[in-house]
Amino acid sequence: MTKGNTTKITDELYAYMLAHNPPLDAVQRELVETTYARLPDHAGMQSAEEQAPLLAFLVRLAGARHVVEVGTFTGFSALAMAQALPDDGRLIACDISEEWTAYGREAWTKAGVAHKVDLRIAPALDTLRAMPTEPHIDFAYLDADKDNYIAYWEELVPRMRQNGLIAVDNVLFHGEVVDPAATGPAAGIQRFNEHVRRDERMDSVMLIVADGLTLSRKR
Repeated sequence: MTKGNTTKITDELYAYMLAHNPPLDAVQRELVETTYARLPDHAGMQSAEEQAPLLAFLVRLAGARHVVEVGTFTGFSALAMAQALPDDGRLIACDISEEWTAYGREAWTKAGVAHKVDLRIAPALDTLRAMPTEPHIDFAYLDADKDNYIAYWEELVPRMRQNGLIAVDNVLFHGEVVDPAATGPAAGIQRFNEHVRRDERMDSVMLIVADGLTLSRKR
């Protein structure tokens, strides 16, 4: 039984929601379409369309100048966040694929924000551990391999400034998180969600946005 005032999302309602959000600009739309055309077997890894304006909104809300993204894929979410940053802002984008992020590099250049994006091709944990240890990150977006979510979280949280925000994607993992016998990435997300729920350093809320989004604020 569904409790509360939850609305079932139909295709028509989803389209209505998109129509009442800020629309994707030409470069964002081209990147989405290019990802689906050239990487059809992996395009589901791309952040949902409604997440682009949401991430931009959160970057502006946080007054962010220093953003970290863990998991860049073809650069759609990084593009939206970089566009929301002030001209002197910086986004460190962590990924291991030169092939996939090449699409992002092209889009960032077309949008005039390439100077804001510092793409680091390496295991994300190596990149995070090489960062200064003092709190300096204003906003972070986590959307990478699920088994390492806790490890990424533990590198990010101490580096977040007070009131800094972390957004974490796929926390519902296609609904598989409710399965007590879940294995693989779904089990990794289950462990992560419990870890976040118990983390007294952060204020966190889980939202039904796309495949589930947790927003956390550094206390």
